[in-house]
Amino acid sequence: MDVRKVTESLLLSGIKRKLAQWGISREISFSVEIPRQEEHGDYSTNAAMQLARHLGKKAREVAMELVEAIREEDEKGWIASLNVAGPGFINIVLSDHAWREVVATVLRKSERFGSSETGKGTRVLIEFVSANPTGPLHVGHGRGAAVGDALSRLLSFEGYEVATEYYVNDVGNQMDKLGRSLHVRYLQECGIAADLPDDGYRGEYLAALARDFRREEGERYAGVPEEEALPVFRKVACDRILDGIRMDLNDFRVGFHNWFREESLHREGGVSEAIEELEKRDLLYRSEGAVFFKSETHGDEKDRVLVRADGRTTYFAADVAYHRRKYLKGYDRMIDIWGADHHGYAPRMMAAMRGLGEDENRLEILLVQFVTLVRDGKAVQMSTRSGEFTTLREVIDEVGVDAARFFYLLRSFHSHLDFDLTLAKTQSSENPVYYIQYVHARICSIFREAGSRGVFLSDNPHLSSLSLPDEVKLMKKVARFPDVISEGARQREPHRIPFYLLDLSREFHAFYQNHRFLGEAPERTQARLALAKAVKTVVSNGLSLIGVSAPESM
Repeated sequence: MDVRKVTESLLLSGIKRKLAQWGISREISFSVEIPRQEEHGDYSTNAAMQLARHLGKKAREVAMELVEAIREEDEKGWIASLNVAGPGFINIVLSDHAWREVVATVLRKSERFGSSETGKGTRVLIEFVSANPTGPLHVGHGRGAAVGDALSRLLSFEGYEVATEYYVNDVGNQMDKLGRSLHVRYLQECGIAADLPDDGYRGEYLAALARDFRREEGERYAGVPEEEALPVFRKVACDRILDGIRMDLNDFRVGFHNWFREESLHREGGVSEAIEELEKRDLLYRSEGAVFFKSETHGDEKDRVLVRADGRTTYFAADVAYHRRKYLKGYDRMIDIWGADHHGYAPRMMAAMRGLGEDENRLEILLVQFVTLVRDGKAVQMSTRSGEFTTLREVIDEVGVDAARFFYLLRSFHSHLDFDLTLAKTQSSENPVYYIQYVHARICSIFREAGSRGVFLSDNPHLSSLSLPDEVKLMKKVARFPDVISEGARQREPHRIPFYLLDLSREFHAFYQNHRFLGEAPERTQARLALAKAVKTVVSNGLSLIGVSAPESM
């Protein structure tokens, strides 16, 4: 049972009943919200105020009539009370029977509780991380990975047909710099004096890669001119760094349906086709030998170069072709998850899609804000090219995958994140992921103890004894899970899940301190075990959606 849907259904039935009595056939839209103040009820609706506009009546008068109609529709006794408040809001308090039915629904649906078919038939492509294969993933990439993977799990849980993709930028100046940097490191390994270019990559990872390459190939490339050797070293560097990225993401519980390489766009003509399409639409012009896209006319701050004066296409040209390909694949929604440093890139990409005649509403660009690592109260500095940076791998090794994923999602990705490494390693209630996982482990312990006493949860436990205020409060918290999932998916905000799990965990820990699950009368014991299992199921489902494990003991 989804209490919000039941509430909305009863409201709609009551409204239809009154509209029929009034001889009105039109549909009225209204909202159903959870009041900020608990004393205002479980739900509140503005339906009467919306209707009053069309009826020429006072909203409170309409509300009183709606209340009677809704009561008549409530044949199963889901609603305990209805009252009219303020200018015409209808506040709704659900019955204990309704909350107990939620527990029964959780037990019945198990790992599918909270899921829906909202997105059924909608194909979604989520592209995230897509870090250039010029070095290991750093902590910022980790946040994008956690957000993208959690969002893909969340949308899948809501019934969307989700595909995930990593776009590999394996063409261009950065790859040339990477190849040259590896070549220099290789020469140094061979005992040949060579200096890294000023704009080269200096990380220790390249020195290690050079050592491995020399061990495998010997010194056969030591005397090869740089320009002749460059394609080899560029490919070796790209492929092996990409292998490392794959491994890090795999260990971080992040996988992709497709790894799409930019090189294939050039090889298969996708870039030239995109440019030709813009040319057909009279959206290109030439200036000083370069080809420009008239992006300013489509909402960008200025026009953008697609082809340089020397004939080489820009990164932007490839990105336009890549996004055109997404549209041609027929996805209903395309979600790009980029770092905050790409905030100026989003308008030009939207301009390009408008220029190509595509529906810009099918493309969403989410910008993930920066991460600062904090250890012992001090920020950890990082700089990619100098090599003085903390990798995602180091974070995983230090705090573990569970804590890393959870802490990345502990704040909205729209906000800057201070990632507290010290707190993430703490095994106490101060650590939010430990606090939540402990709920799951504690409930598993309750069931182990019950089993040792010969007490087992029946298939159809009587839940009527769940009526104490603390029991109802905990059931209400369990019942909010589908709402959290629905809003998290709709708003593209997976951080809502850890926020909710923390609230649920606080409620459960408080209940555990004040009440017993075992040793009560048989019927109450069965009912409380059912409630405990419902909490355990929701915690497990929620943690699974953010890629965090639910341990059975701690």
